Amino acid sequence: MTRRQAIFPANRHALYEEHGYSAAIRSDDLLFVSGQVGSRSDGTPEPDFSAQVELAFSNLEATLHAGGCSFDDIVDVTTFHTDPETQFPAIMEVKQRVFNQRPYPNWTAIGVNWLAGFDFEIKVIARVPSAQ
Repeated sequence: MTRRQAIFPANRHALYEEHGYSAAIRSDDLLFVSGQVGSRSDGTPEPDFSAQVELAFSNLEATLHAGGCSFDDIVDVTTFHTDPETQFPAIMEVKQRVFNQRPYPNWTAIGVNWLAGFDFEIKVIARVPSAQ
């Protein structure tokens, strides 16, 4: 059985230490990425919602890169939204830019009432590409 391998982006933010979790865990050829939020390097939320979504995707990209993956390697997405009805246009703008080719990853969106001061969170599972 393979042990968990913790993955952190180069410029890891304060939330990992503050809350005691890994940005991602690699197990065999799968990368399980913890929920990424639009946090600044000090762990505080980006106040503008659209910028918060952009930053969450940027934080996700950095974590994927640290694990040897890219957006193209994502197979499963779960997003959490504090106000899905009004937030979807801003989220869809980024989503359509990042995932612009079929086949798209599967996606589950969940409305929540609390994200520790954030309004959007994205977690994914990616398959780590084989060395070719």
